[in-house]
Amino acid sequence: MKRFIYINAATVLMLLSAACSGGGAVSAPADTLVEIDGRYLTRTELARHLPAGMTPDDSTAFARAYIRSWIDSRLIATVAADEVDMDEVNRLTEEYRNDLIMSQYRRTMARQASDGIFSEDSLRGYYDSHQSDFVTERAMVRGVYLKVPDDASNLASLRKLYKSDRPVDIDRLEKAALGSAIHYDYFRDRWVDREQIENRIPVDADRLSAALTGGRPLDVSIGGFVYLLSVSDYMPAGSVLPFEDARARVRERMLAAERLAYDVQLRNDMLRRALDDGKVIFPGVNPLK
Repeated sequence: MKRFIYINAATVLMLLSAACSGGGAVSAPADTLVEIDGRYLTRTELARHLPAGMTPDDSTAFARAYIRSWIDSRLIATVAADEVDMDEVNRLTEEYRNDLIMSQYRRTMARQASDGIFSEDSLRGYYDSHQSDFVTERAMVRGVYLKVPDDASNLASLRKLYKSDRPVDIDRLEKAALGSAIHYDYFRDRWVDREQIENRIPVDADRLSAALTGGRPLDVSIGGFVYLLSVSDYMPAGSVLPFEDARARVRERMLAAERLAYDVQLRNDMLRRALDDGKVIFPGVNPLK
């Protein structure tokens, strides 16, 4: 078998300077870089794969590597065609192609089948009947945490505000913290892993545990910084996550279940229509029943 390879190395460099390339076989595209047995790699195709933002040297290296990879893959395929069972390769290729088409079709139809909108009653109903799916593996807390230099001019104000849950004080705390706090985390509106807070405060475990579980605010000075912690709620490991906090996960699970059910129905409908149309025939007993 004739194997013809044409590589114009200068064209690779010209690609990076957007120069035009000429020459090559009469039937080849004008911007051909490589030809192997009538298959062409063009400058246009290479440009589509060239990552943006690369330096000229990196672009040149990428272009050469891409061209070599393109050549190797097609030479291997050409040589292998003389050595392997191509009927088996074609069969596997057809099966893989059919699997890709089916998978893409099922995903497309499943997305069209549901808009992901569920009523409050249905969300609550799913949550109530699947509470074991929303059990926390670790202790969780809600509250406020700050790390402030011990010489901050507004430290006295921060010490008053971080323990308050009044909206006006929360707003004042945020504004004050932005100007002086090294760390500021307001998490009274969401659950946070207890260890995430423990790892930020270098204080003995008993004192920290009392602040995390007993609701007593922590105010401690260590190494030139003041650590302030006020925990408003504590949830031990093994607790059921409240509905409001589990809502997003409930919706995701309901959507996945709905799409799975639709997928089963879709495949069954396809088979039933094919049987009715005579496209699928079982000469003997239907093995699917």
